Amino acid sequence: MAIFGSKKAPVEKKASPKKAGGLADVVKTVAQSSGADTKKKQPAVVGIKNVIRRPRLTEKAANLSTFNVYTFEVTPTATKHEVVAALKALYKVTPQRVNMVNTKGKKVFLRTRRGFGVQNRMRKAYVFLKKGDSIDFAA
Repeated sequence: MAIFGSKKAPVEKKASPKKAGGLADVVKTVAQSSGADTKKKQPAVVGIKNVIRRPRLTEKAANLSTFNVYTFEVTPTATKHEVVAALKALYKVTPQRVNMVNTKGKKVFLRTRRGFGVQNRMRKAYVFLKKGDSIDFAA
């Protein structure tokens, strides 16, 4: 058994495959799954309509919409990938970027009875669209 002089061939490193994930990969898979050439029609994301609860129509959201940034209230367990798939299915737009924000429930004073209460916690999604895309909430 040689300690220093081993005659083994050097081990070649295998190229690791690119990690799956990212917003671009999800957009590609959703676009591929919506093609007409598939035999089985399966939803890309289960419960797409349950992911986005409602658009947030506030003063801050109105100011952001001038920069093609739209705000939605989503379920607390929703991921960015699910939000992308839901927007593609419901509004027919493909977002460039999605930011998620968790807001904690705030402690509020109850005027009608003694003590304090808690407002519900919420999760918001800021959706960044391309320059020509837009979402119309009035329809």
